[in-house]
Amino acid sequence: MHQASALCNIATHSFDSPNILNCSLTLDAINAWVSGATPEQKQNLASSTQILTSIPERLTPHNITNAAQITNILLSDQQTTQTTDIAISAVATISQLLNASHEMYSSVDHTAISELTQTLQKLSLREKPNPLLVQPKMAVQSLKGQTPIRQVQLTSFKGLNDNFLPDRIKLHITEAEVSKNIVDLQMNVTFSEGKAGLRLYSTTLLFLFLYFVIPHKMICCELYFNSDYFTFSVDFDKDIGFVLYDNDQFFQSKSFKPSLDTKRRVISANLQENSGIDQVQFAVTPSAFDINYQYSEALHWISITGCALSVVGLSVTALYQIITRKSRGGTPTLLVVNICLSMTVFYLLFIFGINNPVQHVNGTKMSGENIVPESDHHKYSDQGPCTAFTALLQYFLLLTFTWNTLYGINVFLLFKNSVSGTPPWFPQVAMAVGWGLPAVIVGISLGSTYRVEEPLGYRQEEFCWLASLDHKQKFNIKKPMFWGFVLPLLLMLISNTAILLHFSYKICRTNPNLNKSRKTSLKKKMMSSFSLAVMLGLSWVTGYILMITQEKNLKFILSVVFCLLNTTQGVQIFILFALRPFLNSNPAILNSLRAPEIGLHKKTFFLWKNKIPESNDSYKSTDGDSPRRAIKGNNTYITISKQIQYTNLPFLIKTFL
Repeated sequence: MHQASALCNIATHSFDSPNILNCSLTLDAINAWVSGATPEQKQNLASSTQILTSIPERLTPHNITNAAQITNILLSDQQTTQTTDIAISAVATISQLLNASHEMYSSVDHTAISELTQTLQKLSLREKPNPLLVQPKMAVQSLKGQTPIRQVQLTSFKGLNDNFLPDRIKLHITEAEVSKNIVDLQMNVTFSEGKAGLRLYSTTLLFLFLYFVIPHKMICCELYFNSDYFTFSVDFDKDIGFVLYDNDQFFQSKSFKPSLDTKRRVISANLQENSGIDQVQFAVTPSAFDINYQYSEALHWISITGCALSVVGLSVTALYQIITRKSRGGTPTLLVVNICLSMTVFYLLFIFGINNPVQHVNGTKMSGENIVPESDHHKYSDQGPCTAFTALLQYFLLLTFTWNTLYGINVFLLFKNSVSGTPPWFPQVAMAVGWGLPAVIVGISLGSTYRVEEPLGYRQEEFCWLASLDHKQKFNIKKPMFWGFVLPLLLMLISNTAILLHFSYKICRTNPNLNKSRKTSLKKKMMSSFSLAVMLGLSWVTGYILMITQEKNLKFILSVVFCLLNTTQGVQIFILFALRPFLNSNPAILNSLRAPEIGLHKKTFFLWKNKIPESNDSYKSTDGDSPRRAIKGNNTYITISKQIQYTNLPFLIKTFL
């Protein structure tokens, strides 16, 4: 079966003459026939190969090897009338091969790829400038020097997409002043007194392979983006060719292992054989690519101010709890003091140790050898105290939440055993779990992720905190931030929330057997629940909401709320567990702060005669086991009530507050 096909000419924006193609052809069949085909047949075979490779996602390693061998043969032919058309189809085919999956190239015949790249180098010197030789993933540019020239400038401009386009790649024989903001890649070759200087500008590429091809030699230079300068001794001939590859699929390195999804373009600059190159010297000044961290200045000062106030508040609270420990018992005091201690140390570490004192800015060191790096991810060995601060921050923050959870368990046990109270073994177990469990988590995190030569597996670079993001700046559950902090904290917050709900339900439920004088007011119940929520650290739930929020404005609002709630948690504990109990136990101080009341006279009038108001005075026994006697007006009522067992909620609230 045959089918007609016409190529779209991007230069004239019209279709070329149609070709009659054999639809039953395969790449294996074309590879077997192409060597003995006539120029007219090769033109059809080139078009067929282009069509068969037009869906790169379906290409297998065997397909890529066959297509590379076919295009190598097609481009090796001597100059004929069909050579340019064959070259255009072959270059389009190669562009499609470069778009294939990276995994496919691990099994490709690299000999076929190497022979193809050498043929492309010869093509760049042989072919005349042609915009059709610029394809999305590769471009062939050449300059035929009819008269002596002093320099050549190759410029690739930025566009809406990242592909090569004819109108965005320019060759000039004079240096043109172009803004670097619109330049994707620029190369200047200057010829003067037998010397040639090469300068490369790249504003978008992180890592670049640059090849200078000399007959029977290939010299490779690895360089980073920004400004680099090279010089080599050369007697320049007139013709020069360039081959630009959009990626490094054809240049697989056995020693270089990329770990980042960065673009690596390859440029081949080719001179004629009689250029007389005697020596090649490189002077490379690489500049590293660093992540640009940007944070709100307002959040910074909110955090520092809140932490400083919390340190003061927690210190006073711990001292107050120790002084007044006899009024509530040993266990609640032990828990609150440990919470204050761990939280105070965490805030101090955050204030003085969260920023990494060692900043790797412009710290790239030059190597005297032109060697291929092992990876595109530069690794710094551990320096300074940042790792120690990270481990301490992780430990004391986990320590704080562990003691928060133990505090909640203590409240739960008080409700469960309202008569006997907390079990006698609880303080010893709390000390072991409270100080030991965080140490186990930190030890596992350090042992599994930290290496002296690669500390960023455990911590971040700019801040002394657990690593959480991958190279795409996306949260990664494989990082220690997830399983070394987020996951344990989530389990603690879930248990603390369950305890708070159980506590609120118990104290808000009304017991009908209690008289009005023994009931707790709604205000006290709400205050008790709020105090417990603060002590259990439930404000950190906003951090989890912040992690799943994508909307920018909402994310900023939640960030402010998170900072305000959690950096001032120490202040909240001071108000609820030190200042409020102190004022309640010393009402004279509170009364002195109130405004004086103005006395008012009141008189009651009755519209009916003989209406005698009843007295509002009542007298109640304070003994729960004795009968209750109430005297109202002129009548005396004596009531005897049976003792009813109930939970003493006011006592429990006073105990843990």
